[in-house]
Amino acid sequence: MPRGERGFTLIGLLFLVAGLGVAMSVLGTVWHTAALREKEKELLFIGEEYRHAIAGFWLASPSGQQRLPKEFAELLLDPRFPNTVRHLRRLYADPMTGGKDWGVVKDEVGGITGVYSLSEAKPLKQAGFPLGQAAFEQAETYRQWLFLFQPAANAAGPAATGQPVVGKVTP
Repeated sequence: MPRGERGFTLIGLLFLVAGLGVAMSVLGTVWHTAALREKEKELLFIGEEYRHAIAGFWLASPSGQQRLPKEFAELLLDPRFPNTVRHLRRLYADPMTGGKDWGVVKDEVGGITGVYSLSEAKPLKQAGFPLGQAAFEQAETYRQWLFLFQPAANAAGPAATGQPVVGKVTP
């Protein structure tokens, strides 16, 4: 074997390993971004589920006695009715933190008007929100994605002030 040909295979193998390492790091970044986008979609879905459940609780109230739920258990089984009335099928975990804790927005009499994630991470999604979520475009963290139900100003019952109070959602 001539002197100049020694080590050619080894150098080629080293370049191949280096190329595979770069490709794997790019693939890991793409996978992480895709997973984060999926969590954002899940947060948007779950937040809307809570918002609709709170609105359903408000709208199911007897006329003149409308109120917001005091705790999340009332969304699972509404105690105001003799038969089973559910506004939410189950309590959801926060997809951004993975925990059961949520930020809770309450009105001045302690009624729950909304929820938000406790994550301090910066959202990937910055535009293209539906009309009811247009305020999310200016959000710097997921905590600022507030899923609020605000009863009409002229409706009977307490008005939502939107004072954030951190609470814990437990099954």
